[in-house]
Amino acid sequence: MPPPDWDADSPELRRNLVGLLQSIKQDARQRKQPTVETARLWQVEIMRDLQADDPKYVGTFRGEAGLENIQVHVNGIFGVAAPEVADALGEFERRLQSAVAYLDNLVPFGAEPNADQIAVIVEICAWAHAEWVRIHPFANGNGRTARLWANSLALRYGLPTFVGLRPRPEGDYASASEKAMRGDWEPTVAAFHQLLDDFLKELGPDT
Repeated sequence: MPPPDWDADSPELRRNLVGLLQSIKQDARQRKQPTVETARLWQVEIMRDLQADDPKYVGTFRGEAGLENIQVHVNGIFGVAAPEVADALGEFERRLQSAVAYLDNLVPFGAEPNADQIAVIVEICAWAHAEWVRIHPFANGNGRTARLWANSLALRYGLPTFVGLRPRPEGDYASASEKAMRGDWEPTVAAFHQLLDDFLKELGPDT
C-alpha cells in the first residue's frame, strides 16, 4: 500500500503532528532560540511517511537547489518569489528573535503572563504565523508549519496550544490567512484572540 498523500488527513500525518508538538514543548521549556532551520526540520517531520509530489520538496526552501523556480499560490495569491525567499526568511528570523528576546525578559520562565502580556504574546504568535504564510517558503506544508510557529511561541510563554494543527481552525482563520498572504497580518491577531478565547471557554471557568 502506498503512503498517504501529504495533503491527506491521515493517521500518519496526525501522528507526525502529535510527535512534533511534544518536541516543541521541550524546546519551549528550554526557551531555545527560534530559527528557520527549526522550521525546516518541522516540515521534514510533518512529511514523514507521507507521499510528496517530489522528494526534493521535503526539507527544502523555495529558491534553494532544485526549487529555484518553484512558485506557490493560494487562491491565486502568490507567496514571495522563489529567488527572494532566502532574504525574506533571514528578515523573518531576525525579527522573530528580536521579539522573543523582548518577551523572554517581559515574561520570565515559569511566570504566569498577565492580560497585557498575553495580548503581546498573541500578537507575536499572529505575526509569526502571518509572515510565514506570506512568504510561503515551502512547496507544501506552509500552513501547518505556520501553526506550529504560533503554538511554539504560545507554549514558550505559558499559553496553551490554541491554534489547531489539523483540521485548520474555523471562524475567521481562513480569511485572515488570505489577508496575511497579501501582507496584512492584523486580521490574524483578531482571529487568534478569538481562537484563544474559544479554547479557554471549552476548558471551563476554572482554567
